[in-house]
Amino acid sequence: MIVSSSIVFDIFNYIGIVAFAISGAIKAVKKGMDLLGVLVLGFSTALGGGIISNLLLGKTPPTNLIYYPYPITAFLASLATFVFYRIFTNVGKPLLYADAIGLGAFASSGASLAYSVSNNVILVVIVGAITAVGGGVIRDILSNEVPLILTREFYATTAVIGSFVYFIASDLSVPEDVALIVSFLITLILRILAMELKWELPRKKIE
Repeated sequence: MIVSSSIVFDIFNYIGIVAFAISGAIKAVKKGMDLLGVLVLGFSTALGGGIISNLLLGKTPPTNLIYYPYPITAFLASLATFVFYRIFTNVGKPLLYADAIGLGAFASSGASLAYSVSNNVILVVIVGAITAVGGGVIRDILSNEVPLILTREFYATTAVIGSFVYFIASDLSVPEDVALIVSFLITLILRILAMELKWELPRKKIE
């Protein structure tokens, strides 16, 4: 995740941070963790992917640790979830759409950051996807579960596709803002379609 000069993408980033922090905090509460555990899981889910991406690209210290509004937002959203847990567990559908917006914003911003370092397609796609879904993987590992993105739903795949779209657009010299928006919209639309139509990748059935 990067600090964007676009107000729209800043808004999307904050929506994503809040949505991911809430999902991490809800998981922590369900696992019986105390307040510290809730804060740690919420923070990790919201900002873990961006931190990993920064480290992979040699950007230290990671933006998510030194740009105070991001961690503060994650901690506040996690704390609010802990205090008002029953309310947050009843807003599943809106939260899923907010999560989809965050997924798109993080995939495009992560791909943009990677492309600014190198126009290597593998780097751009992998970093974009990690920025978008890395926090969720950390959440599941800390919760002692197999990461959901490896077992269910058309989720991480949308971030991969969105990041690849950003690479193609940038390689064709499409203006940065346009490339970001196209990547974001592709990821968002695919994720919403996946939720509504219950898309899943094929898996091997073992007799």
